[in-house]
Amino acid sequence: MAVYIYTRVSTTDQIDGTSLDEQLRKAKGAAMMYSAEEPVTFTDAGISGSIALADRPEGRKLCDILQPNDTVIASKIDRLFRSASDALVTSQDWKARGILLVITEFGDKPVTENGTARLLFGILSMTAEFERELIRTRVREGRAAKKAKGGHIGGSAPFGYRKVGAGRGAYLEPVPTEQAAIARMVAMKAEGASLRAIAAQIEVEFDLKVSHVAVRNALTRAAAI
Repeated sequence: MAVYIYTRVSTTDQIDGTSLDEQLRKAKGAAMMYSAEEPVTFTDAGISGSIALADRPEGRKLCDILQPNDTVIASKIDRLFRSASDALVTSQDWKARGILLVITEFGDKPVTENGTARLLFGILSMTAEFERELIRTRVREGRAAKKAKGGHIGGSAPFGYRKVGAGRGAYLEPVPTEQAAIARMVAMKAEGASLRAIAAQIEVEFDLKVSHVAVRNALTRAAAI
């Protein structure tokens, strides 16, 4: 049954400042309630909070030695974890393994053992879901913005276009013959022709072999433009 303190600062100019001293002071105050022995301290100085605890030099050492009934003390959640979802997953894992977690900004009681845990995990769960939704929204908006600018968002080029470039700089360039074929598809569809009939006619008129599925996709894309 060991007590460990974890502290972190994100920039080297904070190393000799008050940040580490303040974190250590608060953590040691809480540590006295759990052990009369001097706690082992792990400090990641100049390490970004965007890096997972297990991927930080000292954080990795801490994670490797943790055993059931050990106690980890930190001054704030953001000193240990990179995000709410990271905090939620790691805290639940530690709780299942019998490892106590004390965050002094929430008091000197283990957040993994008492009623505070339910509140903490509930807040973290909601925040984690909010974070995930923000990420999904940013991805959707990014893809839509790139598509609006003619950028290629991945996969093979759709009928009517060719892919130019590679990676993030890739974009779609219209293919004149295929664009003319799409215009013919739209006209035939407006006249009530079936997808298979349109595909057959496109092959005759433009010497382009397309399936009825490709016709449907081209018409769907044309309607969205």
